[in-house]
Amino acid sequence: MIAVGPQDRVFVLTGAGISAESGIATFRGAGGLWQGYRVEEVACPEAWARDPRLVWQFYSMRRQAAGDKKPNPGHFALARLEERLGERLVVCTQNVDELHELAGSRRVLHMHGRLFQSRCDRCDRAPFEDHNTYQDQAPRCHCGGLIRPHICWFGEMPYELDRIDDELEQCTVFVAVGTSGVVYPAAGLVARARVKGVRAYYVGPEEPANSGLFSQCFYGKAGELLPGLFVTTQDTEGRRRH
Repeated sequence: MIAVGPQDRVFVLTGAGISAESGIATFRGAGGLWQGYRVEEVACPEAWARDPRLVWQFYSMRRQAAGDKKPNPGHFALARLEERLGERLVVCTQNVDELHELAGSRRVLHMHGRLFQSRCDRCDRAPFEDHNTYQDQAPRCHCGGLIRPHICWFGEMPYELDRIDDELEQCTVFVAVGTSGVVYPAAGLVARARVKGVRAYYVGPEEPANSGLFSQCFYGKAGELLPGLFVTTQDTEGRRRH
């Protein structure tokens, strides 16, 4: 169990593992190819400059593949925990899908962007919701720039870093779910938390590369472990009354 007291603030970092349980491909590990390309060769600024159409074909495929996927019990467990803790919980996700939101989570920071949002590559137009697919050519903004996926590509700076820093500074409990511990800067967040004495837990089917930094590791599927993993002070008091 992970005990959460009335003064605790919980920072949850989620990775590809929790989305994989809902059927979303990770494109990492063995293979990791799309039409003969390594993902790093398609999801990067250089590929966009060279062939925007190819990049959009890749992300159109990903939109189509993710469009019918549903949250799993792990997503719903985090949403229920947010209902109990309110602003004392934040989910920082490396995933670009919207499964946390579909499960009901509201305090979600997408450090790698969002698959179903797009933005202009030239002007300061805000990212906007976009579920369209673009197979033939990249659409254009009213300013003349090209519309690109709102995704943090290889070689780009992750998003929401200021808010992530603020939440990390305030947290007293750190929970990583389905992360490999090799993708930075996300893999370094637990080390920053541990420096200030935070309790840190890992949940996932495999041992992460940075497992030594966690107070305790719970091995198994997030959808099976998370629903019964957290106990809040209110939960404990309720059991005593009964």
